[in-house]
Amino acid sequence: MEDIRVAAVVLLRGRRVLMVTARGRDVLYLPGGKIDADETAAEALVRECREEIAVELDGASIRSLFTVTVQAHGEPEGRMVAMELFAATALDEPTASSEVDSVHWVSSADAHRCPPAGVETLSRLVALGLID
Repeated sequence: MEDIRVAAVVLLRGRRVLMVTARGRDVLYLPGGKIDADETAAEALVRECREEIAVELDGASIRSLFTVTVQAHGEPEGRMVAMELFAATALDEPTASSEVDSVHWVSSADAHRCPPAGVETLSRLVALGLID
């Protein structure tokens, strides 16, 4: 079974990271999404940030942080998600779009609301000293 390839953005503010909730759900996700066959991870990141949180990213600020590979949330056992995380600077204030219900600035205390990839990401961001 092939991994699900995803790109996600790490936007930081006051030792918190931006996460979103999907319509009708309480689970927190990092803004991002699947990487299409015809695009790079960074291109997918830019596209998904426009679609999900209505922001343009400063292209010069985009840098790869790390990749998290874990069991994919809601998928059959053994189906993995490989989520490449990028730090970036948003040129706009993140807002909910038609794809997301709301935006939240979260810390590691919110990990219980995240799928496995989000839990691992929050843990690594704490280890890097980027969030509480």
